[in-house]
Amino acid sequence: MTRTALVTGGSRGLGRATALALAADGTDVVVTYVHGAAAADEVVAKIHAAGGRAAALALDTSAPETFAAFVDALRGVLAGWGAPGLHVLVNNAGVAAHTPLGGTTAAAVDELYAIHVRGPVLLTQEVAPLLADGGHVLNVSIGLTRFVGAPGYSVYAAMKGAVEVWTRYLAKELGPRRIAVNAIAPGATATDFGGGVIRDDERYRAMIAGGSAMGRVGEPDDIGRAAAAIVSSSLSWVTGQRIEASGGQLL
Repeated sequence: MTRTALVTGGSRGLGRATALALAADGTDVVVTYVHGAAAADEVVAKIHAAGGRAAALALDTSAPETFAAFVDALRGVLAGWGAPGLHVLVNNAGVAAHTPLGGTTAAAVDELYAIHVRGPVLLTQEVAPLLADGGHVLNVSIGLTRFVGAPGYSVYAAMKGAVEVWTRYLAKELGPRRIAVNAIAPGATATDFGGGVIRDDERYRAMIAGGSAMGRVGEPDDIGRAAAAIVSSSLSWVTGQRIEASGGQLL
């Protein structure tokens, strides 16, 4: 039976790379987007061109009142594919916000919490009945939960720390169903996230590369392939873990 996956925030960056890596492994993929419908359609078209099945659905992970309707739409897609359920859930959708001490706003904290903590918790709860026994949940964290970076990312990193704790609790709750729950923690990766500074600023890239065992920043495909490996059948006995994919950043 062909596996099915849901990747939130799958229209760009790490979500896009993860969706494409899963599709390359033969998984049917549903990606979500908030504003980037055209980008999401490009991901779907690329998967179709390679012979896979994919669909794009709108989802705002900061709006839990929409989750029930979203899951109904997801059920419709899966039914159209003849799939009885979902095998993989990747909670990837995210947003950056600058929160230095003395310059942090309540709105920034609330947005980070809504998207990075409340959203995954409540969406996973809504999707859980669709998850097949023996499936996978993968939450996206960040290398900044292990090492301290720029002070402006303090609240963002703290939210991801909460995700890692929740990952362990969720692993225990879903364990009786043999559903593996893990967190992937990417290091510095060249995407448009946070304004694209890691992707575009050569001096910043060189500084990060100098502190990496492998001597470079990550690329989206590095993380996408790692995520696909974590949710493969080969790692079904691994659960409740934080798995860092950073090329040995700041060891």
